Amino acid sequence: MASGDRIFVQAIRRYCANHGIRLDVRADGWLLAMRRGETRHFAFGYDIGLNSAIAHRLANDKSATAEVLALEGVPCIPHLLFLNPKLGRNVVGAAWREAMLVLLHDNPKGVVVKPNEGTSGRSVFKLTTEVELDHAVGEVFSMNAGLVISPYVAIESEVRVVLLDDEPLVVYSKQRGSDWRHNLDAGAKPVLMEDGEVHTACVKLAVDAARAIGIAFASIDVVRVDGAWQVLEINSGVMMEALAKLHPELVQKTYDAALDRVFGEAR
Repeated sequence: MASGDRIFVQAIRRYCANHGIRLDVRADGWLLAMRRGETRHFAFGYDIGLNSAIAHRLANDKSATAEVLALEGVPCIPHLLFLNPKLGRNVVGAAWREAMLVLLHDNPKGVVVKPNEGTSGRSVFKLTTEVELDHAVGEVFSMNAGLVISPYVAIESEVRVVLLDDEPLVVYSKQRGSDWRHNLDAGAKPVLMEDGEVHTACVKLAVDAARAIGIAFASIDVVRVDGAWQVLEINSGVMMEALAKLHPELVQKTYDAALDRVFGEAR
């Protein structure tokens, strides 16, 4: 096993070795080709290949996810889309910056600007002034075709639920460090949740969100704001690198369950 493998790749290597599946690792581990007999399956990035194309695209688009959840009546944090003006006036329109300023004015506690696609909390900005807005927008648009703006809310707690066919395989809270964000890459620590009222509420909301976009295997982040739980985002690629440092057996078991579905194994 290559020492530099991500946990995701290591888990798939173990599964394939234990089930007589040939594995070809390409593109430095970002493309995995699994073959058993005449059947071949692919994993790409952190996507294990269980979700439909439309569910995958919806989950990877924060604005689209929020729109669908709102249509289905699932409580969620709004994410308003703005396309990069470099795409052209006919695509973007002329009043995009004015619309951003309206959002800033309407949210005196601040707004959050981040790429419309992407994970791990990179290029995420909390801001309250026009100068900060212009800086954040410039940074995000320098590398992305679109961004989303959300009202800043004081998140009391954040929980991640990993679902497979509506079954919660992993439920943990993100214990925030000194950063205002709950991202694991920003220093938050995963803490497994025991059964109870909060666990039940978070799982129910995650299942409602998964059903709304028709996704089979996903990690869903839910947050409590003013005592009420809302969906923050849905991730089609299930990344558990930080959790694996504390609970490697649970992470392996979770990926094993998903791969059993990929290869039609009985659970």
